[in-house]
Amino acid sequence: MERTPNGTSVGVDDPYEFAGLCDHLTGDGRCRYAYDHYEHDPEFARERARADYACPIVDPDAEALEGSAPASSESADPDSTADPDWSTCPHFRSRNRDRECVRCGLEEKRIAQTDERPLLEEHHLSYARDGEQLSHEITVYLCRWCHAKVHNSWARITDDAAPDPEAIAALEERRGREYDELGFESAADRYGDDQ
Repeated sequence: MERTPNGTSVGVDDPYEFAGLCDHLTGDGRCRYAYDHYEHDPEFARERARADYACPIVDPDAEALEGSAPASSESADPDSTADPDWSTCPHFRSRNRDRECVRCGLEEKRIAQTDERPLLEEHHLSYARDGEQLSHEITVYLCRWCHAKVHNSWARITDDAAPDPEAIAALEERRGREYDELGFESAADRYGDDQ
């Protein structure tokens, strides 16, 4: 299993199994990283500019970007639904945007104007190895309870898990406060008639 620099588990063997589309990929198959951050890697940006900023991994002529074949596999079957090999791109980044725990399915419930700790935490699946610089950021969301289990024990992200009872209690307590705020209470009742 992959591990953090501190030696704790990240809960997966291959982080790329959980990677979605690259965050820099546009809807028409272009690389936004090369255009927006050309100063970070000028050689990469020049190469992408010569190719009209086409993504080096995904075939821009594919009908749907999800499940399209890598652009470098010209001899591959055009009807293939093989996932792109994101590990070959030097600037790949995939951050999960779903606001629920990928392990147990607990939903996020944020209460506005409070500094309460969120129920979900961002969990990194990839780390630098052997002193190498981390180039690929792959993250998912885990609830606080699953996050602790993954880092502090043998738990895996792919485990068939139900939300922890404490997690359900915290979620329901937040939902209850949210419903209380939806109820009508006049300012006179809330702040008193003496003003």
